[in-house]
Amino acid sequence: MEFCECGGMLIPSGSSSVCRNCGKKTNKKVDVRITTKKEQENIVVIEDNKPDLPKTNKECKKCKNNVAYYWLIQTRSADEPPTQFFKCTKCKHTWREYK
Repeated sequence: MEFCECGGMLIPSGSSSVCRNCGKKTNKKVDVRITTKKEQENIVVIEDNKPDLPKTNKECKKCKNNVAYYWLIQTRSADEPPTQFFKCTKCKHTWREYK
């Protein structure tokens, strides 16, 4: 890739090159190669919407189901305990509890 004095990129124009920025023509021959990335083959699509999370016995306040997924996230400063989130396996209601 070649550049003009003004900093613009030189693009081929016949037997010479032209600056994309200022339009100045030069005698430099620019070789342009365009390559593309190979597209990924065999993409796996996961169609189920089941989270890959552990389950616990926790009652959902919305549907009274006794099984919920749970995970921990550090939502406050590092010296505070993490926040525990729950998601009902039946109605998908999500709630949190602070320790």
